[in-house]
Amino acid sequence: MSAIDVTIIPKNIPTSRVALESKIRTQEALLGVVGLGYVGLPLALTFARSGFQVRGFDVDPAKLTALSSGRSYVTDIPDSDVAYAVSNHRLIPTCDLERISEVDALSICVPTPLRKTKDPDLSHVMAAIEAIARWLRPGQLIVLESTTYPGTTEELIRPRLEETGLRVGEDFFLAFSPERVDPGNGRYFTRDIPKVVGGTTTHCAALASLLYGQCVEQVHVVSSTRVAEMVKLLENTFRSVNIGLVNEIALMCSHTGIDVWEVIQAAATKPFGFMPFYPGPGLGGHCIPIDPIYLLWKARADGFPLRFIDLADEINSSMPRRVAIRAMELLNQQGKSFRSAIVHIVGVAYKRDIGDTRESPAMEIMKLCLAAGAQVSYSDPFVPLLKLEGREFRSAPLAPDLLRETDLAIIVTDHSLFDYQCIVDNAPLVFDTRNATNGLRRNNIVKL
Repeated sequence: MSAIDVTIIPKNIPTSRVALESKIRTQEALLGVVGLGYVGLPLALTFARSGFQVRGFDVDPAKLTALSSGRSYVTDIPDSDVAYAVSNHRLIPTCDLERISEVDALSICVPTPLRKTKDPDLSHVMAAIEAIARWLRPGQLIVLESTTYPGTTEELIRPRLEETGLRVGEDFFLAFSPERVDPGNGRYFTRDIPKVVGGTTTHCAALASLLYGQCVEQVHVVSSTRVAEMVKLLENTFRSVNIGLVNEIALMCSHTGIDVWEVIQAAATKPFGFMPFYPGPGLGGHCIPIDPIYLLWKARADGFPLRFIDLADEINSSMPRRVAIRAMELLNQQGKSFRSAIVHIVGVAYKRDIGDTRESPAMEIMKLCLAAGAQVSYSDPFVPLLKLEGREFRSAPLAPDLLRETDLAIIVTDHSLFDYQCIVDNAPLVFDTRNATNGLRRNNIVKL
């Protein structure tokens, strides 16, 4: 059922490990997930579908109410999946952190955002650890899944949990396993994505790999929590750096009158040595814009500057402003002032076919357009309501009449539900930052 890379069986196995192993193998272990967002809820349901009973912990009453009513708030998860798990008592949502003492294994899936100073904000992680420390008991396995910098598990979490008097690797077990969720991806789900696991001790790694091996197809064990923490940062820094490169190439191509999308399409025909990445209006979501900054912060703290990654972040962070400036130039070229111009944003989620607006470049583009005096509206079937700059915006249907009244439509998110033919047929000017209008031949289309 699963491939688990544990080749060394340690001697002198603690009785607490033996007992927990038996519970996991027979699916008698009671599991817990702290944080029921885009990472935690899919994981909790994956555990539940594998035959475990799961306690889902969250401090958001709205989420708990939705789950208890059998409703999902995550785009990838249908209501039926939640309703089945809850009605069959496979998933029990709760805000009662005292019940942490009941579970045998606990996965922490809380947010790790950045502060305004671009420093790591581990307040959610540490709040969860404080609650766990209060109710920690012998025989429990604790796994951190939240993305963080190398050293967090060993330097922050282990010492706090050992302040209880319990010893890691003997009384309780501690590991790190980075989440690899890709919202909106209809091909890869939690069960299909290989799970990387690093333990603070060999016993910890063995138990964590056994646990995840019950519900995912493949588990890959690494030598330490630091390695596991670094894995996630490398994965998303790889994407950030390559997107930064192609964004800079796109800006150069625009300046010289070359279609960057045609260039990428042609380069991608090479069967080796090239991997296509695509430019866009900026990075969004809970991973790619944030994870490289965690790595930069750690490197600077250790006196090791990462100039390459820093430059990629600078380029990617500048893209929303470059989009806004280009929008102003396009209207000026037509003899129209951007002040009081009617600008319609097509898509505000950070990626296609989801409703998540975290770190979405659309937010910055809208702010810049508003600051320049434009009248701004938006359409996004996944985001019906948006609060920005102290104002409330509501998604408008992409009707021909609305499009004809705009001075400029900016395609920021290429949702598959949008009728792009309708957009280019009715909007006087379309600025396409995603190549969503590929194949449509109209003189009113301008691409990034």
